[in-house]
Amino acid sequence: MTIVVRLDVLLAERKMKSRELAQFIGIPEPNLSLLKSGKVKGIRFDTLERICEILKCQPGDLFQYRPGEPGSPGDAAD
Repeated sequence: MTIVVRLDVLLAERKMKSRELAQFIGIPEPNLSLLKSGKVKGIRFDTLERICEILKCQPGDLFQYRPGEPGSPGDAAD
């Protein structure tokens, strides 16, 4: 299974730069870049809350589930 982070899409829709969002939510821009690229294992709820507040979105707007190929890492074997 794959969870896709849609932060870049939301930023583009709102015509906002990553740098601006990072400043608004109070995290370093490289950390936000890692989140955008999906290279993080988790996100703190307070960070998620600030992102949703600034972007005026729901947590589900930020993430999308895409099922992986059978047998791919993360899929349960039957």
